[in-house]
Amino acid sequence: MTDAALTENVRSEPDARGPILRTGIYTGALLIIVMWVALVAANRMANLEPYALERNAASYGLFLLFMLIPIARFWNRPFRMFASAAIAWVLFAATYEAAGMVFHNLIDSLRHSPLSVLMEGIFAYGLFAVGSWVMEMAIHARHHPIAPARKPVREAARHIR
Repeated sequence: MTDAALTENVRSEPDARGPILRTGIYTGALLIIVMWVALVAANRMANLEPYALERNAASYGLFLLFMLIPIARFWNRPFRMFASAAIAWVLFAATYEAAGMVFHNLIDSLRHSPLSVLMEGIFAYGLFAVGSWVMEMAIHARHHPIAPARKPVREAARHIR
């Protein structure tokens, strides 16, 4: 593990914004697709009603799997993880608001406003980013000495009259 990984600065690497933006947009698109397919399957396809448990389990599983994409991609870069996940989650929350306009009782029946969905997602990804950073710091501290080296006795004795 390098010191550069601990003091990450996106501005110092000119190409750092590309992967963050791409991962965020692709993850957001995948989350949006899963949400729309689940909503259409639940509300417009009556023949899938006997399989509601399996349908919901599949959509939850895919949603969770796609939520893990920024975490898995940027596990050792907490800022990049959080930034790409925030982009994805903002896209998802905006589409959730639009889905509430198409499916009229969606927000009332789920009891989550788009703002609360946005805050919950950002909070969850923030916890993962902080956890990644703390683990990285703990591993770094385990492999490198924390206390500074002591001065040699000769240098300390110079101040004596």
